Amino acid sequence: MSKQESTKDIIDSYRKRQTQSWQTIALFVGAVLLIILGAAFVVTWLTGANLNIGAIFASKTPTPTLTVTPSPVPPTATITLTPTESPPTDTPSPTTEPTRSGALIYIAQEGDTFTSIAETYGLDIFTLLWYNKDEDRLGIDMADPVLYIGDEVYIPAPEATVPTPTPIPFDLQPGFRVEYIVRPGDSIGSIALALRSTVDDILEDNEIEDPNSIYPGQTLFVRVNLVTPEPTEEGGGETPGAVSTLTPTP
Repeated sequence: MSKQESTKDIIDSYRKRQTQSWQTIALFVGAVLLIILGAAFVVTWLTGANLNIGAIFASKTPTPTLTVTPSPVPPTATITLTPTESPPTDTPSPTTEPTRSGALIYIAQEGDTFTSIAETYGLDIFTLLWYNKDEDRLGIDMADPVLYIGDEVYIPAPEATVPTPTPIPFDLQPGFRVEYIVRPGDSIGSIALALRSTVDDILEDNEIEDPNSIYPGQTLFVRVNLVTPEPTEEGGGETPGAVSTLTPTP
């Protein structure tokens, strides 16, 4: 009887040791897990990061992901419109000369001069100054015409011209005084020749010291028929009856 009890005690003792061994292992594993979790919490607390406990005990089994493959979209046809070329048309070339049929008033702009305005409207400078010399609003000095911004310049009609000097009759009383407007190309000598006067008389009568100082548009007082023209000799190479010299009338 004692032998059977002895065997039973041995078996119970073995089983008790086995049970204690498993309990020891479980306690060891639990302690290790607690240490790991404690270390993780400490690290998380120190670094401020979020602790994902699920990631620690995550299963190694991959989670299936649903991938949606888009179906190809058929290309859309693009319509290209090609413009038709228009036949060339005869376009008149722009002209810098203003189209006008009569006289007009031009307001002077910055950079304008009488010369530039005359060229713009197809006039010669003398004609432009002639038609503006008596305008009080401009006060033109024909010797030195000055233009200011905002001046109202009279532009004569396209066919306007400066009146030509009237020929002096030969039977006009010698010494008769006339007014003569100097034109471009005139000189004291040519004026004296045309009016049958003398250079010295014109210079003295108009108090001119330099005979080259006259200018277009200037008014000169000239005593006419002070000299008598003499016909040239025949065969002298000049037109018969032309005036070659002027002989003062005594």
